[in-house]
Amino acid sequence: MIDVNLLAEICETAGAPGFENRVRELVLREIESLVDEFSIDNLGNVTAIKKGKDSSKKVMLGAHMDEIGFIVTHIDDNGFVRFHTLGGFDPKTLTAQRVIVHGKKDLMGVMGSKPIHVMTPEEKNKMPKTTDFFIDMGMNKEEVEKYIEIGNPITRERQLIEMGDCVNCKSIDNRVSVYILIEVLKKLKEVPYDVYAVFTVQEEVGLRGANVSALNINPDFGFGIDTTIAFDVPGAAAHEKVTELGKGTAIKIMDSQTICDYRMVTFMKKTADKNNITWQPEILTAGGTDTAGIQRMTPGGSIAGAVSIPTRHIHQSIEMANKSDIKGSIDILVACLSEIDTYDWSF
Repeated sequence: MIDVNLLAEICETAGAPGFENRVRELVLREIESLVDEFSIDNLGNVTAIKKGKDSSKKVMLGAHMDEIGFIVTHIDDNGFVRFHTLGGFDPKTLTAQRVIVHGKKDLMGVMGSKPIHVMTPEEKNKMPKTTDFFIDMGMNKEEVEKYIEIGNPITRERQLIEMGDCVNCKSIDNRVSVYILIEVLKKLKEVPYDVYAVFTVQEEVGLRGANVSALNINPDFGFGIDTTIAFDVPGAAAHEKVTELGKGTAIKIMDSQTICDYRMVTFMKKTADKNNITWQPEILTAGGTDTAGIQRMTPGGSIAGAVSIPTRHIHQSIEMANKSDIKGSIDILVACLSEIDTYDWSF
């Protein structure tokens, strides 16, 4: 159904915001033979172009390469590493998790905090903060400083596993979309308009790569590709779920930074139905994606929408997506890109 081995390689590769070089090398390896041309801009975005029959219009797709991570800010006298977050973390999920510090070589560390045995009652009842944690490298300061310095990036340590119909790994957000965009390029035949497939950087710290790319491309149409919340777990009320795993790819209606163009939403729904692709609607009241940059960072704006991949445990140590939802996300994008010239886009 999907290439789990390629997805695993993409997810497991380290790439904190601003340090996406390893993911970029992997992307370039996969897309070089699939497109007419590609380039890397000053910020590090990869733009791959597949020429269409009519080059008067441009379609931009954005999938960000970066993952939530950390950056080294201090090494104390005992060799413990302090850090700052790159992207949003749920602090309670950090306890005792392994991480990788990417210095002169990759070194494993573990997130440490005050043991519960010596916490005061007040501390036990308090929600943890990221500043409560340090990274234990198992070495003294002298040894740590042989390999690590201030400014080195840090990522989570997790391999991809298959669990029933799902895949589980760190960085499903948003490496699953990197995988999807690569697979879309593999499956596209002739396209009506020029397709700009952009593998963006620094989304987790403010959509920075997408903003720069859209300014350069000036797309007429746009699709963001990113994960979204699947809160389909015990204790969730029906109205809180946002999406559910296994119920199909999600067509974004809005998030906190984007109200998708109603014409694009209608086009995506009709295209999915026509091609027998299972889909569900997505309204995400908090959080944003590259869709915002694609929609707004061009003169007059673009007609933009988004494909969202339902994901459980998002922005935690591991994240989970359903394989059929991933395949559906590939299918709807291929269909939309192939049929985008058949829709009446007038108001």
